[in-house]
Amino acid sequence: MQRLESPVSPLRLLGRLRLDTSAGALAGERRIRLLEAIAEHGSITRAAKALPLSYKAAWDALDAMNNLAEHPLVERTAGGRQGGGTRLTDAGRELVAMFRALEREQQRALDSLGPPHARQRSAAGSDVAQLQSLLRRMAVRTSARNQFAGTVTQLRQSKVSVEVGIALDAQTQIVAGVTRESAQTLRLALGSPVLALVKASSVLLARGEVQTSARNQLTGTVRRIVRGPISAEVTLTLVAGRSVTAGITRESLERLGLARGQTASALFKASSVILVALD
Repeated sequence: MQRLESPVSPLRLLGRLRLDTSAGALAGERRIRLLEAIAEHGSITRAAKALPLSYKAAWDALDAMNNLAEHPLVERTAGGRQGGGTRLTDAGRELVAMFRALEREQQRALDSLGPPHARQRSAAGSDVAQLQSLLRRMAVRTSARNQFAGTVTQLRQSKVSVEVGIALDAQTQIVAGVTRESAQTLRLALGSPVLALVKASSVLLARGEVQTSARNQLTGTVRRIVRGPISAEVTLTLVAGRSVTAGITRESLERLGLARGQTASALFKASSVILVALD
């Protein structure tokens, strides 16, 4: 008797979508799910628990997105019976909608390619693989805690160095100091898009009026404090919704008396800013 074999379903190609800006990764599946959870629960704490995701990881993801996006993606709400919370801005809702729409179109395109073995034999599949490889090589990865996308607005040259003014948004400006050779290598010019990197350990915190030689002073509100046995991480929310994080000692934290909701300034030298050309 002839043995009948059950038909085997062909393998289906499944894609993972990630939105990258010229300054780095903006959003992938996990970050979009976080935004969707915030829209559903109206709270970052409840959204993080629903995913599940740690509260710190949720805020780190939101900080990264807000610093790369043109407009803030989330905003705090105050008052009412619920005591306030967090909700998506119009920009946040548009990002989620765009991501899901692109995701659907991407899956339709993959479904039209057929099974993997057929795609590997096609020239089109080879082109796609080469493009993906190129995009991976171009992706900016760094350990710097603070990453700001901005535009060069000023170039002041001396014999050995160049002072670079960078606009992060209409309210926020920072200054970077680089060598003339570095400025030439990066091909910096007025209007050039750049990514400014600042390590958390290079950021100092102060309260009230201070006299300092640091070229950069960003004033904001203490939004989050993460305490460790020896050190602490303090995140300030800036005027336009961006944020800056400083790594300081527990002793410094206690001496400054920092607490959520207080006004503080983040200070860092122009020489502490590392620039990445984006064009």
